[in-house]
Amino acid sequence: MTQDVQFSVEANPFAAAEQVCATLGTLTDALFDERTSRHPAASLSAPRATEHPAAETLFGLPLAPNGPVHTALDRLGTVTTAGTARPGTGARLTDRVVTALQARYGGGAVRGAIADRGTTSAALFQLPVTGEFADAKLRPPFAPALAALAAGQQTRQPVELPTGAGAEVRLVVPPGFHALTSPGGPPGVSARAVPPLPALPDGTHRTDETHRPGDTDRTGGTDPATVAAADELARHLAEVAEELFSATGPEPRRDFAVISATLADLIRDAGVVYAGVCALELDDRTSDAALVVSLARHPLPITALATELATVRRHAEVWTVLLPAGPAAVLVEGRTAPVPGPLAADGQRRWVVTSAVQAFVPLPDGGTVLCAQLSTARPEDWELYTEAFAELLKSVQFGWDGMPAAMSGVPVQAPAPVRTPAPAQAPAPAQAPAAAAVAVAAETDAEEKPVHLRGTPVRVPPADFNPFAPVAEVPSSGGEDTAPDAEDRPKGTPVMVPPADFNPFSMEGIPDAPGDAPAARPAGAAPVAAPVADPFGTTVTAEQKADPFGTTLPSQGPAVPPPPSTPPVVPAQAPPVAVEAAAQESEQPGDEEEAGPRKGTPVMVPPPDFNPFSMEGIPALPTDEPEPVAAVGAEPENRPFG
Repeated sequence: MTQDVQFSVEANPFAAAEQVCATLGTLTDALFDERTSRHPAASLSAPRATEHPAAETLFGLPLAPNGPVHTALDRLGTVTTAGTARPGTGARLTDRVVTALQARYGGGAVRGAIADRGTTSAALFQLPVTGEFADAKLRPPFAPALAALAAGQQTRQPVELPTGAGAEVRLVVPPGFHALTSPGGPPGVSARAVPPLPALPDGTHRTDETHRPGDTDRTGGTDPATVAAADELARHLAEVAEELFSATGPEPRRDFAVISATLADLIRDAGVVYAGVCALELDDRTSDAALVVSLARHPLPITALATELATVRRHAEVWTVLLPAGPAAVLVEGRTAPVPGPLAADGQRRWVVTSAVQAFVPLPDGGTVLCAQLSTARPEDWELYTEAFAELLKSVQFGWDGMPAAMSGVPVQAPAPVRTPAPAQAPAPAQAPAAAAVAVAAETDAEEKPVHLRGTPVRVPPADFNPFAPVAEVPSSGGEDTAPDAEDRPKGTPVMVPPADFNPFSMEGIPDAPGDAPAARPAGAAPVAAPVADPFGTTVTAEQKADPFGTTLPSQGPAVPPPPSTPPVVPAQAPPVAVEAAAQESEQPGDEEEAGPRKGTPVMVPPPDFNPFSMEGIPALPTDEPEPVAAVGAEPENRPFG
């Protein structure tokens, strides 16, 4: 897949298997034609796991390491097994298998290759190919057979294996597929019956160590197990070619067998345990598909893996399902893959759009994931193939020896350790000097600069405070009282909690009631009567009476000072309020420390007969000077009637 929307090869252990699946889809589209022998579509969906006696006990079958890696069973399909304890020897098989197949078919130029080139490799056919994600409009629907896997069902416990066997998986591939992987797997995976080598003159047998240049034995100096694996794969690919092109001449069989053999090392390096193609006939038309099953190391749990897939592959649809083998993630998406020009019948490079379904099933060892994927270029047969794929997923069975996987080479992020506070006698942790410095600086500022705020002083705990840590006892020094130092003082930043009657929406310019002098007033200054806000929303000055008709004429008497910038104070009318104000004025500075500060702001409650619309009911601003008397015959300040 393209690197801009897919995992990198290092981060995505399934990328190589996806490349194999795209390459097999290219082979079926380029090499399969109307001359290809095909199975009826009923062969793909007729068998069911419940119809075979060994369907529920796959681990009772004699498979690897004492038998083949996969074998075909009548009325069931191809039983495939793979394990983490048998990685194989990694021997290369491609050149030996290609040479054996060309000798079998009498040589000649394979489609897209040059006869006198000397060697035949996958690069000559521009293989492998790398697919790309198709547009979301080309994504196939999440078929009903796949959606049914999300329903709750009973899961199986892994079969107990002997210690050292690792984790093993077995599944059933539908009978309509033709395997391109050897039944015995790569070298070192299964125990093969290797015939003995020719004897030496001294009576011993040749081995890799005793082979000398010039010796002409059948191994050519290669490990006998590798030679046996190469011969087995060559015979198997020839048989598959005979089945697929039984009605044609030898050329199509040779082309398919040799080109498939060039992918042997690519398939092994991708961790693929089964790779197959399907050729069906349905309603007088042809249909093809490719199937790949692989194992890969991946440490993420299934929920994290499903989330990562849904995030990276934005054009795909990802579901989390529950199989009999355990939870799994199923992905459905559209893909496009190129058909190289050397393989195309007309020699022109073109693109093919395929519908793909991919399932990720974690093994019980916690570090290995089974990846099964199926792709087809026939969207009209999507439901047919997804039904067979769902049956394949339901047939998965696990075995495990109880030992976790050795995730060597796979980075696993360890959980962060839980930080607990150090005891009181221990020094502060070195990783948090900034928090301690901030707390000490806050305490110093609180001691040097008193805060003139109303409220209850409290301390905000620091960032590293743990309320669930046990309280450490402070050791005493011989029973003598010692003054607390900076470490013994409580940690935190001092703040003031506002009182219950605090109004954050009050006007900042209105000072407190009389008796509660503002902090900014200079010492020795005469007290100034603090005005109180008008509870009815109308502000009237004492020197200027309210004009109920909205007309105000300039005064003819002496000049009136400008109104104050703050609202006037309505004098106390009720005796209890006056007593309260007198008591506050008579208090001394030292009384506040004894009796404690009073909370709240005193307000003036108007008397019951107060009329806010009366012209005479508004009292004048208290002042020490007598109110000026207007001259006889002078015109009043306000003309009620204009």
